[in-house]
Formats: sequence, C-alpha cells, structure tokens
Amino acid sequence: MPFIGELSALLTAFLWSGTSIVFTEATTRVGSIQVNITRLLMALVMLLLSILVLGLDLQLSSTQIMNLTWSGIVGLVLGDSFLFRAFKDIGARVSMLIMSLVPGFTAGMALVFLGESLSFQAVAGMVVTMTGVGIVVLDRRPAAAGKYRITPKGLLFALLGALGQASGLIFAKQAFVEAPIHGLVATTVRIATAVIIFLPMAMLFRWYRNPFKVYARDRAALGYTATGAVLGPFLGITFSFIAIAFTEVAVATTIMALPPIIMLPLVRYYYHEHLSIRAIGGAVLAVAGVAVLFLR
Repeated sequence: MPFIGELSALLTAFLWSGTSIVFTEATTRVGSIQVNITRLLMALVMLLLSILVLGLDLQLSSTQIMNLTWSGIVGLVLGDSFLFRAFKDIGARVSMLIMSLVPGFTAGMALVFLGESLSFQAVAGMVVTMTGVGIVVLDRRPAAAGKYRITPKGLLFALLGALGQASGLIFAKQAFVEAPIHGLVATTVRIATAVIIFLPMAMLFRWYRNPFKVYARDRAALGYTATGAVLGPFLGITFSFIAIAFTEVAVATTIMALPPIIMLPLVRYYYHEHLSIRAIGGAVLAVAGVAVLFLR
C-alpha cells in the first residue's frame, strides 16, 4: 500500500488530537498523574488482550527489546514528564511551540544514528509544515496565559521534553530496522516499561490513588480516561510505530505534529473560540507542507 507510513502518521495526529480533549476533561476531574498512569494501565491490558486474540509473534531479539525499553524510558517516562512540567511552568502555548522542534531534532538524530538522509523536497515540506504549526501555536493565546512566566527552567523542561520524544522515536526506529515487529507488540514493550517505572514510584510517593475508588466517585472521568487510553497509548502509539517503520522517522514526526492544526475546527465549533486570519493561514501552510511530504 503506497504512503502507508505517511497515512499512519496522519491518523496518529488525528488520534492524538482526540486525546487532547478527553484527557483535558479527565485531568480537570481527577488530576494529571492519576489519568496518566491509569491510561497506561488500561492501554497495557488492551494491548495484551489484542496480542493474545490475534496470536501475534512475541519473539524479539535482545537488542530490539533493549531499544524499545529505552524508547519507553526516554519518550514516555522522561519526555512526557518534562513536557507536563513545562506545561505547569510556562504554559501549553510556549511548550507546544518548543515541541515543534521535535521533527528537527529527529531528523538530526536519524542522520547520525540511522543514516537516514532527506531529499530537498522532504526538508522543504517539513519546514513549511512546522512553520504553519508554529504560526497557529503562537496565535493561540488562552485567557489564562497571563499567569505563566517564561523562565529558563521552564524552557529547559520543554526542550528536554522535545529531546525525549525525538530520542524515543529513534530508539524505536532502531528496533524496526533490525527486523520487522508488529506495531502492537512494540507498543506493548514501550508502555510496559513506562508502567513498571511509573507505577511503583507514584505509589511510593502517594501520587497515585486507588483507581477503583477514584473513578467510582466520578464515572465521567472514567469514560474520558478509557476513551483517551484507546485513542492515545493503544491506537496512537501503535500507528506512530507503523509510521516510523514505513517512512523516514523525521517525516513521520512532522506529520504527527499536526494536532494544533487538526484542533482548529474543534476550537471553533466545540469551544466557540474565534479563529484569526493568521491561524487560518498557518493551517493552510501546514496542510500545504504535508502535501509536499506526500508528493515528494
């Protein structure tokens, strides 16, 4: 099937756009750490059941397991933790702008560690896409933005979050380069690593409460968290792995960075926010850049 990598990356972007809504609703009800760990546990159960039902091959080499484990550590454990801290310190708008550097970081790492070089047309498509995304992110100025100060520490956290996500994808790509792996199996190893590290730590410091009691008091939060678990760590990460397996990791990362663009119609019709001409122009520019990536 042509463009399977690019189409998987695009589907990932749509899935992650959906998670931003349901996880926002869930975290406002029960807290970010509660939602973060519960979504991983739910996704891990769904992944294990899927592997059992589909009878997927679980045989991986030691280096593949090692690369996927490191992908989970630097991507989900460290990368996401730094990103969430950046959200708290400098706000989502500036944090997401810095996260726009992920495709660039990924391209550089892929060149050094994987020997992946990009054509001029691919680089041009990436630049155009990320310029459009940057314009949209800069244009979004939530009412609460005034409570955030741009600090060196906050910027560092966002930068480390971006580096963590880029590095996580490079480790995963190395596992796929060695030998074919089913996306569900690779996702399971990655999420299992995050759960093994996250859960004991959160329970030790009492950051994570009994999920049965928490969600018994708020069934809506349970629904939002479960939906996010399906869209994000279960399907989203799986399709992101399919994307990097079938196309250049930097190209896949660029397409997967489209959620700020995909969210615009939801912002307009669900949250009733006004869209400026600049935001619309940025969206058009980003879509044009993605078209270049598909046609390169």
